[in-house]
Amino acid sequence: MKYLLLIILGLSCIQPVEAQTDFCSIRNSSFNAGESITLKVFYNLGKMYVGAGEATFNVALERFANRDVYHVVGDGKTYRAYDWIFKVRDRYESYIDTATLQPLKFIRNVNEGGYKIFNNVVFNQAGHQAISTNGTFTVPPCVQDVISAIYYARNIDFNKYNTGDKIPFAMFLDDQVYNIYIRYMGKEEVNTKFGKFRAIKFKPLLIKGTIFEGGEKMTVWVSDDANKVPLRIESPISVGNIIVDMINYTNLRYPFTSLLNKK
Repeated sequence: MKYLLLIILGLSCIQPVEAQTDFCSIRNSSFNAGESITLKVFYNLGKMYVGAGEATFNVALERFANRDVYHVVGDGKTYRAYDWIFKVRDRYESYIDTATLQPLKFIRNVNEGGYKIFNNVVFNQAGHQAISTNGTFTVPPCVQDVISAIYYARNIDFNKYNTGDKIPFAMFLDDQVYNIYIRYMGKEEVNTKFGKFRAIKFKPLLIKGTIFEGGEKMTVWVSDDANKVPLRIESPISVGNIIVDMINYTNLRYPFTSLLNKK
């Protein structure tokens, strides 16, 4: 559970590639203030998948630095029954410019098995700087943080891509810039704990590490409708497999037309 939120985001340990700035002018057409999405993490234990934790993402409309921003908060936690194994209480916040979908501020406040991290980052997008708790860093144009990257990706027009295409962008995390990408894998139907959906499928390229296997073994599905809600993530890890499923939502911007059958 150490990387609960990052597993759900599908963006940890991604192999660097050449970034692009084609999406600097992307606009939000997929979500509204008031939206809330909850996802649940299931670990594979033999032939069973056991729910061990969850993450909830909430969007509010606020003002920051004299701009309208989406204040997105992601809270990740293990269930109390599993806290004795490895207690996680993670909170990520991003203040995203409503006009550009570029982050203006990012807060990471995590407690993972007693290991605590706090980092407050203010982005000077015009000056290509990130001023964090630990110093000032040069960043590329249109850089994202780990939360804003999700909402940015929800606004990608996947109809412009062919199966197998890579979609790169830059992300700032832990005082480093990662030039990352997702590979578009086409569209298909997917069965989740919530129900059956028409979905868009993609894969991030992972580097072999202490938790994830290397290669394109993580798979992510988002709803094939105007909302592009994260539906399911599957990935092998060092001690088995995980499934992360969307289990609840409120205040989506559009009708959930990709839902074919609800369980």
